[in-house]
Amino acid sequence: MSPQKMSVRRVAVVGGARIPFARSDGPYATASNQQMLTAALDGLVERYGLQGPGAVDEFVAGAVLKHARDFNLARETVLGSGLHPSTPAYDIQQACGTGLQAVIAAANKIALGQTDSAVAGGADTASDAPLGVNDSLRRILLEVRRAKSPGARLKALAKVRPGHLVPDIPRNAEPRTGLSMGEHAAVTARAWGIPREAQDRLAATSHQRLAAAYERGFFQDLVVPFHGLARDQNLRPGSTVEKLASLKPVFGLGHPDPTMTAGNSTPLTDGAATVLLASEEWARERGLEPLAYLTAYETAAVDFVGGDVAGGEDGLLMAPAYAVPRMLGRAGLGLDDFDLVEIHEAFASQVLATLAAWEKRGLGTVDRARLNVAGSSLATGHPFAATGTRIVATLAKLLAERGAPARGLISVCAAGGQGVTAILERA
Repeated sequence: MSPQKMSVRRVAVVGGARIPFARSDGPYATASNQQMLTAALDGLVERYGLQGPGAVDEFVAGAVLKHARDFNLARETVLGSGLHPSTPAYDIQQACGTGLQAVIAAANKIALGQTDSAVAGGADTASDAPLGVNDSLRRILLEVRRAKSPGARLKALAKVRPGHLVPDIPRNAEPRTGLSMGEHAAVTARAWGIPREAQDRLAATSHQRLAAAYERGFFQDLVVPFHGLARDQNLRPGSTVEKLASLKPVFGLGHPDPTMTAGNSTPLTDGAATVLLASEEWARERGLEPLAYLTAYETAAVDFVGGDVAGGEDGLLMAPAYAVPRMLGRAGLGLDDFDLVEIHEAFASQVLATLAAWEKRGLGTVDRARLNVAGSSLATGHPFAATGTRIVATLAKLLAERGAPARGLISVCAAGGQGVTAILERA
């Protein structure tokens, strides 16, 4: 018997829910990844009536900064949430692309008919980052565990010195270069000649647009209060180019005329976000109107160690400059075919370098009136694994507001020289 031809179904973005994002060591300082992700998931469960056995087929989520206790984060989140305990769950991680990759993983199963519905999510806390045991102390403790007698254990413990008690504090640095993400971005900013004023203008616009979106009630059905917050804590509605111009540079200080400041860079952030995906049939049976459909996605990576880093082509955060042209080529689309463009704002300079790279590759220019129209990470904040799901839910609702037809592009850069991109559409 010949195998049946497998049909591919459209994947609907039904809605999203997230908690307000908070600056690290602030309101969520004592909240864990699981607590934040559970709060975001419960907001989605309540909004779309997802209680009961079989309400959702699967939950996929992840975090970048994980404790050992988070080894089964998605499943433990389900068990502590309003979803039924029989809901399967699994973890995924691809640095800052985690949230969008969770969406893609869930969407693939729906498209192939393996599931009818799923929730994708992500959470991260920079406040509760795991502190590792000093590696030398770890080796001594393992030696103690392997010891066969009390004498051997005491001999191993006698090797402990005061310096061994200093914890291994996580660093925001690439293991292969030792440079932080900000320092990598500063290299790319110099390579592309991104001016300070343009970075500050992008950052100010992000804050202004996020504030305007809150004021018109856009986030009323996307954001659920948590730990006393009802809005993103990093939001500065009064941000202006003039105010941002007064800030001192914090990255690239070893070179003349550094341009990157705390104001045009994303702060360390705590938060969580979720998004509900389904087949058209599943949504129709429940009387739910899809906001948009996920129609294409692409990932890419660059050699940020040995590639053309000085020239800007292979900077740490430049993988979307390769992923988007490939994705658009497959889809037969150009940048002019998109009503809205969402570029994750890890740094203002990174967004501007990505736009310049797309233009250099012949994709054309992006009208700034279509770019991050409800603000993005510079204003919202960036809990690493939550950003992708935040963007999917936000863009889907923005497209729904415009009515059909409408199309949106998502571009997310990630640590390790990677990028995750996608297309949302309303037919």
